[in-house]
Amino acid sequence: MPLKESLCSSCCSCFLSSSLLTNLNFMSSLEARTGRLRQRYDENNLRLVSGCIPYRLTKDDGNQNDDIENKIEVAMVSSPNRSDLVFPKGGWENDETVIEAACREALEEAGVKGILRENPLGVWEFRSKSRQDLLSQEGGCKGYMFALEVTEELESWPEQENRCRKWLNIKDAFELCRYEWMREALEAFLGVMAKEEKIETEEEKVDPPTTSPLSEVVAECQIISSSNCYVNPSSSQHHSINALSAFPWQITLKRFPLT
Repeated sequence: MPLKESLCSSCCSCFLSSSLLTNLNFMSSLEARTGRLRQRYDENNLRLVSGCIPYRLTKDDGNQNDDIENKIEVAMVSSPNRSDLVFPKGGWENDETVIEAACREALEEAGVKGILRENPLGVWEFRSKSRQDLLSQEGGCKGYMFALEVTEELESWPEQENRCRKWLNIKDAFELCRYEWMREALEAFLGVMAKEEKIETEEEKVDPPTTSPLSEVVAECQIISSSNCYVNPSSSQHHSINALSAFPWQITLKRFPLT
């Protein structure tokens, strides 16, 4: 049976060790937000969207020659009556930061919690409806994508009745991904992870790193905006993430029609 048919239908800054880490700590009883009363728009009336690529590292088989894409699985979600998949994403609202929006969407749509890397994978412009005039601003969106290292999977989540969570290897994720702009985000994610792995390998050759339990890292974090997100205060970068004008990210905007 083809992989697509086997799925349930109902159901820029680089990642460096100095990147700020945000820990998602939402309550599992959170209800999914609906409507667009709090929706943010940019100066060109583009709807602002935030999402993430949830991932986990697979068991190390000891093969040092494996590419990074063979060591990672990503979580994607389905939509009703469709066989393709998407990464969790949704509207960025005016009572949250772009990071909190990405964390919320991960929990609402995929039922996962974890550690969100604050530096985005990139920014993409796309349209929410494929039949709209490409010259019109109607339906235009600007999406910010992040990477979320999953530390917890919930047995139930707000949109579980309409979305199945599916863990995939990178090859299958590319095959089943619905949107071209999301495939570009996945490529950016792989590039960042490969670079980070190379840096860690080089550091291990010089001096084996020491690690701290996640609980200790979280305990040292400084709460921002709400109890749902934490930012490690050890970084020298301190900035607002509530407005686009304050973003320090060096990222390239890419535009895609939705197909």
